[in-house]
Amino acid sequence: MATAVRISEKLVSEAKKFSRVDHRSITGQIEHWAKIGKCSEENPDLTYSLIREILTGLEELEQGERSNYKFG
Repeated sequence: MATAVRISEKLVSEAKKFSRVDHRSITGQIEHWAKIGKCSEENPDLTYSLIREILTGLEELEQGERSNYKFG
């Protein structure tokens, strides 16, 4: 269920720039930032890069992309 929220024009402008680079909608970019921010608050010891890799891996699993890990 979508909910309308008010956000600053500055945030929308920033999201517009970054959304073009990452090929997301403006809404998608803001949702992405919110997800990263939430993960950062819940896991303060993790770096941005690691959080992004984890979220990418979770999305790959959800899309059915799986492969066996070979140890050694």
